[in-house]
Amino acid sequence: MSPGSPAAELRRAFPWLVGSLIAIHACMAVTRMAASLWVLHQGHGEWAVGLLLSLFAVTPMLLAMWAGRQADRFGLHRPVGIAVLMGLGGALVALAGQGLWTIGLSCLLSGGALSVAAVAIQREAGQMADEPSELKRVFGWMALGPALSNALAPVAAGLLIDYVSFRAAFALAVLLPMLAWGLALKVPRHTPKPQRAGGRAKPAWELLRLPALRYLLLLNVVLASAWDAHSFVVPVIGHAKGLSASNIGLVLAAFAVAAIVVRLAIIRWAERLDEIVALRVAMLMAAATLAAYAWLPGTPGLMLGSALLGLALGSVQPMVMAMLHQVTPADRQGQALGLRMVATNGATVAMPVGFGLLAAASVSAAPLWLMAAVLLLAQWPARMLSSEHQLLNGRPADSDANKTGTH
Repeated sequence: MSPGSPAAELRRAFPWLVGSLIAIHACMAVTRMAASLWVLHQGHGEWAVGLLLSLFAVTPMLLAMWAGRQADRFGLHRPVGIAVLMGLGGALVALAGQGLWTIGLSCLLSGGALSVAAVAIQREAGQMADEPSELKRVFGWMALGPALSNALAPVAAGLLIDYVSFRAAFALAVLLPMLAWGLALKVPRHTPKPQRAGGRAKPAWELLRLPALRYLLLLNVVLASAWDAHSFVVPVIGHAKGLSASNIGLVLAAFAVAAIVVRLAIIRWAERLDEIVALRVAMLMAAATLAAYAWLPGTPGLMLGSALLGLALGSVQPMVMAMLHQVTPADRQGQALGLRMVATNGATVAMPVGFGLLAAASVSAAPLWLMAAVLLLAQWPARMLSSEHQLLNGRPADSDANKTGTH
């Protein structure tokens, strides 16, 4: 990266960008942990946990396309400001009074806040890479933000719940959006380049004509669903085994710490990694761990299983984001990120409810076994993505004619 390039100038603000993502993500993570344990503490069943986790994805599914257009048109600060207001409102609602309806509204708002902010922040991060080889490294650093949040937020929320109250955990969630805004203000404002002339902007759905993007989104949905299955099952299995909130937080934190480790490894060896190979290995590793997870003994066993899943699933986001920026036009990357958010959150709306019903009708570990099977079946679209990616990168021969989709 050349020192005087626009990307290099933006990159000086990179730590503030990552910090802003950590804070807004932590607001969601604290709310998710507190909401899941609150409904179980109140005596509601697994279906209620699944319903609340689904609510985190409803608003993102509705707002992601709009957030992508906002990011393409206005850049970072306007969508992040909207996200901060949503996250703050959701946390205040839960703080004001704990009830199934207020907790549900808090889940809706904090989930929407994260999606609106994440689209803008991820788009901004993509502008900090001058060349495709930098993308994995940039998104490796970006992916550390949610991983760090997932490592710290559940533990902090669990300690507050155990030693103070649920209200104290929701009070922590109030502070985090304000921190996110303070950090975002340190990122220089700049106006994105105008989109191509020629009338109205093309609808984002046209991007689905790109086969590589279709396969990539499908794999992202499968892997995100596996992540959701783990997030759903840990509080349920932990509660059934009599683990405290603090221990459940440690199990979730083990996943996040492992995700941090693997993302640091991606940053270190980014140039040597093949995105498709990394995705396929991650799916096999996650399938094997999910299949065995329910039989792992006690807190140490669950922490080990969570760590293995963290290594597998934590490697996915940098690879997906790097490939997404390669296969979509530069002036429509916000729209592509919005499409990705719609796809993953559409699954996240349906999956936790389905997981809850499946667990209630059979055994708590059934969602893990289902996702293990789906991950094995997903090797087929991964193989198709590999073929498309080779064409886009000029392998084999005839390369110039096939490079029109790379950016």
